[in-house]
Amino acid sequence: MNKSRTIRWVLLAAAVAAGGIFGWYRYRGGVQTAATANAQKSVRNAVRVTIAPVEKSDFPVYLTGLGTVQGFNTVVVRTRVDGQIDKIAFKEGQLVSQGDLLVEIDPRPYQATLDQARAKKAQDEANLANASLDLQRYTKLGEFATKQQTDTQRSTVQQLTAQIAADEAAIANAQTQLDYTQVKSPISGVAGLRQVDIGNIVNAATQTGIVTIAQIEPIAVIFTAPEEQLPYINEAQAVQPLKVFAITTDGKKPLAEGSLAVINNQVDTTSGTIRLKAVFDNKNHALWPGQSVSTRLLVKTLKDATVVPDDAIQHGTNGLYVYSVSHDNKAELHQVKVSQSIDGRSVIDAGVSPGQQVITAGQYKVSPGALVSTAVASSDAAQSKVSPE
Repeated sequence: MNKSRTIRWVLLAAAVAAGGIFGWYRYRGGVQTAATANAQKSVRNAVRVTIAPVEKSDFPVYLTGLGTVQGFNTVVVRTRVDGQIDKIAFKEGQLVSQGDLLVEIDPRPYQATLDQARAKKAQDEANLANASLDLQRYTKLGEFATKQQTDTQRSTVQQLTAQIAADEAAIANAQTQLDYTQVKSPISGVAGLRQVDIGNIVNAATQTGIVTIAQIEPIAVIFTAPEEQLPYINEAQAVQPLKVFAITTDGKKPLAEGSLAVINNQVDTTSGTIRLKAVFDNKNHALWPGQSVSTRLLVKTLKDATVVPDDAIQHGTNGLYVYSVSHDNKAELHQVKVSQSIDGRSVIDAGVSPGQQVITAGQYKVSPGALVSTAVASSDAAQSKVSPE
């Protein structure tokens, strides 16, 4: 009897212990389930946004504008003599060097003129030689030759000497006219579309040129800047030539880097701008005469500036503001002051500090204190993180 009662008490105690353990685990599971449900609810309620860090970096300050590319030198090649074109020695669009033959005009009339001038000189030289001999004879005769004869002969020698000098000048002129029948490039550059063909008659009085040569190495860009920036440009240019960058008008492709060469000597009073000229080496021929480009004049560089992406800056009734993300993933609103902006980045003078994370996308769903789910803007595969309350 006693043994049976003992067994029943042991079994009862075991059952009570098992029930207690089961109840504790069930209670714990319920608490965990509730916590998990609350966390999942917080995740569902969090606003998904994209963030980027507030950085401290050097920030270049540019003056942007539109410019027009011009040949560093542009020459309309014209003939200096009249005649028929016998040869065209260049191709349209060809790169030509200074002194290269472009066009050859029929040289025969000018060669004949040169030959005639040379023959005239030879004739006058023969006459001078004979007159000199006569002068020597008159001089040797002494008193047997009258003074008038001697003086007349001496004058004849001097006249013929002067005539030979005139003949030499005529020969030089004829040679020059003959040389002009070969029209050569006065500069190195690109030949444009030709205006004449073989067989055409050209003359020096015609204003229409044979071809236009534009120098493209180096090349120039003419652009403008607001007159209020002129003191800063002059001050910086006095230290060293300012860098100028040429970009396609859509702003997508950099073309060349050059330097500011000329600041015009007066401001355009009608537009309130100053004309500037930049020079580029243009070895790759990315710039072409007549081309329109966007320009950036590097005036100065701000050291250790506070920089954020442009997408982070929002416009409100009280001015500009950004949202940052706190350590517990809540949105915080900051009023900011922006001083410079270019290439998708802006300089913040006040409002945020380097190291903070600002929201760059999804701000329209965000309010101060709202829980956010963040993804880094620069990551290829955005990884989210949530810190529920």
